[in-house]
Amino acid sequence: MGTLYFVGAGLGDERDLSRRAVQTLGECDRLFAEEYTSLFVPGTLERLATELGRPIVRLSRAEVEGEARILAALRDGARVALVTAGDPFVATTHVALRSAVVRAGHSWQYLPAPSVLTAVASWLGLMHSRFGRPVSLPFVAPGFDPVSPWEQLAENRRRGLHTLVLLDLDPPTGRFRLGPDAVAELSRPRPGRPSVPTDALFAIVERVGRADASAAVGTADELATWSAGPPPHSVVVLAPTLHIEEREAIEAFRVRPGDHSAVRSPHSATPAE
Repeated sequence: MGTLYFVGAGLGDERDLSRRAVQTLGECDRLFAEEYTSLFVPGTLERLATELGRPIVRLSRAEVEGEARILAALRDGARVALVTAGDPFVATTHVALRSAVVRAGHSWQYLPAPSVLTAVASWLGLMHSRFGRPVSLPFVAPGFDPVSPWEQLAENRRRGLHTLVLLDLDPPTGRFRLGPDAVAELSRPRPGRPSVPTDALFAIVERVGRADASAAVGTADELATWSAGPPPHSVVVLAPTLHIEEREAIEAFRVRPGDHSAVRSPHSATPAE
């Protein structure tokens, strides 16, 4: 039977793959990748395919969730890799695929990589131990407008914790939830939903882990006219109170008068490329 390698590509480009990951990919018979749970830096898969000397086939969301194409590649005892941005098992769809692989009698291996779940806190200088359960902010559709993100956010704030908000994306259609719009939605009072206090601090984090990563921290009003850069974005709703070290760390990202016209990064936060 075959083996499926779940390979995390991290948050940057192909240079962030571990040496073990590159070696493993070079030994695999089939290479797949998906880009609906997060985005690769443009050109990453193309350059990686050139380095490996073999094609990397992009799978759609339906193909990954349908599982059939990957299971078919495994039937002949092949070594198959699925490359994902970030860490593979942050997305529950990959855990479901792992279970399907086992049910079909195949094996799997895991090559981890940095994830937005830890990188956002690290970039901002917030304490990882002070984060509550993360929430996802999906695209709203007719008959689908969940209240659960607001309820979990309110629970985290009640416990004095930060909340990481993961923003929905749909690369095939070019739709991406961006930080300023997410902050506006989270802070807008709506009937039947816990409200976020007007003095609450938000952090918009853009392209964390990349050379052009940026962040802005402020209230919803202060961030209302912030000019968003390219995706992917994440948002943090900061805890009602901050540790002294956290207050000092986020000061580098605080929005100032006149800062709204462009995305910026604090100097020396990311090495020059």
